[in-house]
Amino acid sequence: MTPELRLSPSDEHCHPIEEAPTFQESMYANVLDPVARLGVWVRVGNRPHEGHSEVSCCVYLPDGRVAFGFGRPACDSNDALAAGGAAFEVVEPFEHLRMTYDGPLLLLDDPLALADPGRAMETNRLVEGRVDLDLRGLVTPFGGEPVDGVEDSVLAGFARGHYEQHVRGTGTVTVDGTSYSLDALGLRDHSWGPRLWQNLSWYRFLPLVFSDDLAMSAVLIGDHDGGLHAGGMVLRTTPEGSRGYVPIEDVRLTSEYDERDYPRRQRIEVDTAERTYVVEGESMSLVPLRNRRDGRTTRITEAMTRFTCEGHEGVGMAEYLDQLVDGRPTGRDW
Repeated sequence: MTPELRLSPSDEHCHPIEEAPTFQESMYANVLDPVARLGVWVRVGNRPHEGHSEVSCCVYLPDGRVAFGFGRPACDSNDALAAGGAAFEVVEPFEHLRMTYDGPLLLLDDPLALADPGRAMETNRLVEGRVDLDLRGLVTPFGGEPVDGVEDSVLAGFARGHYEQHVRGTGTVTVDGTSYSLDALGLRDHSWGPRLWQNLSWYRFLPLVFSDDLAMSAVLIGDHDGGLHAGGMVLRTTPEGSRGYVPIEDVRLTSEYDERDYPRRQRIEVDTAERTYVVEGESMSLVPLRNRRDGRTTRITEAMTRFTCEGHEGVGMAEYLDQLVDGRPTGRDW
């Protein structure tokens, strides 16, 4: 049964700090241009009980290089989603946000070098980066916080409150003195509640856009008990001209991996109550990231990906999270 969700304009702002020691509030957005082969995503996550924020900025450059920044600046409050040079400003709830970053980025000729962050820092140079983008929602966001809680949900320790919205981003991105104009589509999300990257065995998060009238965000989660959980939404325009989201009821996904177990291609079948969509994806540029906690290592690959769906061409992210067990990703052979 789909839980009843509540969502109000006040949820665009930060929420009260909860007692859960792993409480986190985060916001993320991507804007991607497949023609220019230029893309950017920024994330800020406050962890006040742990004394820091998680801040990431990633820029996919047209020549195949990637500029990446990550930090854990000190944080003991949850007053704003702004830390380490990155910030999300709510100009008008659900309508207009501003996403900025001003700080160092590691300029990588080979994005896969981030598999070993220490060596990547030693062998690549830091440059100045700046992101200044206005994000405007295409439709009302999808999601919210369950009215009756999620204590028994697979997401109970990952993201209790969560909503997403496809956006158009306009502005500039500057890396090492070169500025790029960006006017493209993407997706943003906002979540709050307890969060541990290790609380799921694996997930596949596939936010993608084809046009103002066709986009989706498909999610497939594998829990630690071997269960599968599908979710997300499709943005579509009905024959009557109404544009909005419809929930995803099921996701079937097959992936092709390279010799390092990095996902390079995928075929996605997405079911809604209205119809089935078949989507093919091929990675344009992939960055491997990791999170370590209590002796466990979580790998998250972030691939700017070109997607096709029944004659439509678009772009999005293929975000694959896996726990690494003996160096092998848990969701590799599910």
